[in-house]
Amino acid sequence: MRVAICEDSALFREGMVRLLSEAGFQVAAAVDDAEKLLALAGGDPPDVAVLDIRLPPAHTDEGLRAARTLRRRHPEIGVLVLSQYVRVSYAVELLGGGVEGVGYLLKDRVSDLAEFAAAIRRVGSGGSALDPVVVEQLVSRHRQPDDPLIQLTGRERDVLRLMAEGRTNLAISERLAIAERTVEKHCTNIFGKLGLEAGPHDHRRVLAVLRYLNA
Repeated sequence: MRVAICEDSALFREGMVRLLSEAGFQVAAAVDDAEKLLALAGGDPPDVAVLDIRLPPAHTDEGLRAARTLRRRHPEIGVLVLSQYVRVSYAVELLGGGVEGVGYLLKDRVSDLAEFAAAIRRVGSGGSALDPVVVEQLVSRHRQPDDPLIQLTGRERDVLRLMAEGRTNLAISERLAIAERTVEKHCTNIFGKLGLEAGPHDHRRVLAVLRYLNA
């Protein structure tokens, strides 16, 4: 899997190059600003772009805007943004186009190479990878009394939260120490309570996550 890195800190950028190369990725490019990344995507697109939210020249939200541009112009490229801090408004803005092929992680996660590599692979395969802290911040917002998510049991919420992080049923079963068949049952209950019927044109798992994050 080919990965492009966009990070203005030379030390952090080179550290990611080394870590990802050791994890078996091909680092297609490592640049220090959003314009270079967008130019690269237009000529020699990578499978995944990993970029910091704060980039030159103003170090505000240049990376976030670049991520949205990438998703609009090159939906085939997975986009994984890194942030030093959690900002719910940034996460909501990033997820506005859906949760497929997108990720939002805190920079601290990079130190866990196995977790970081797994997140990149999920995003590159069209899945999602949301930091647990990001998910917690998103879902802690006030919910309305008629919100169907209130109907979910505590365990169903746990399953949906891990689903929102991009975990598979197997990964969820291992994390919660329950059988994979039990996870499947919880998923069926979640879909039913949220009114998500099976159909050839809709992905209920994605719809459930979107409902969860945007409620």
